[in-house]
Amino acid sequence: MAIKLKSRREIELLRRAGAICHQVLSRLGEIVAPGVTTAQLDGEAERLTAELSAEALFKGVPGQGGPFPGTICASINEQVVHGIPSDRAIRDGDLVSVDYGCRLDGYCGDAATTFMVGDVGQGPRRLVSATRRALETAVELAGSNRLWSDVARRMQEYVEGQGFSVIRKFVGHGIGKEMHEDPKVPNFVSKELLARDILLEEGLVIAVEPMVSMGTPEVMMENDGWTIVTKDRKPSAHFEHVLAVTAEGVQVLTDGS
Repeated sequence: MAIKLKSRREIELLRRAGAICHQVLSRLGEIVAPGVTTAQLDGEAERLTAELSAEALFKGVPGQGGPFPGTICASINEQVVHGIPSDRAIRDGDLVSVDYGCRLDGYCGDAATTFMVGDVGQGPRRLVSATRRALETAVELAGSNRLWSDVARRMQEYVEGQGFSVIRKFVGHGIGKEMHEDPKVPNFVSKELLARDILLEEGLVIAVEPMVSMGTPEVMMENDGWTIVTKDRKPSAHFEHVLAVTAEGVQVLTDGS
């Protein structure tokens, strides 16, 4: 792994990009509602990105389904991640996971949240709560000179203790001038992680993004070449923050603070 530790100046630049992520996701949370389409959410994200003089990170990224067409990834219910914005109308009771990234002054921000729309059932509500809590656990535990496997184990144990599954196909990542940098940051413990564990040292900046399903952790790709869904078609949830390890402790760079 070629991990690039960040200076205080770089962390502040990453925080500025992260603040835009927070602003965009907060705005989408104000307008998401039954009858609103994911294309409308995408249009608002695109408008606000331009207004804030930032660059949309996801738009044009190459993939199996061609260049990604959206400013956001909008994934509904069984869609885990990489959902393409479309004219699909959001319905009462849907879970809508929105992932958004931007670049500002050469540095990247990346964040995600799952919105509960209207009258959401108890099971999906518990799923969203557990996924959010898994991310909060990472924020609380990711102190300097700790190994990431210690944090990932606690995240996994919590999620599975709630009766849910951690998606293993997709993990977090380092972030800086590029959206995806080393290291890979899993939300679970594996032989690969234990063999190449990550020391949480000053200057490390990582995007932590638990994805959790109500059923199987197994996923598959839809015919559009982008959208990832759970194999059993049960709902999933997704939250993401960028964290910086500093001398003063862990700082969340995408919460608007």
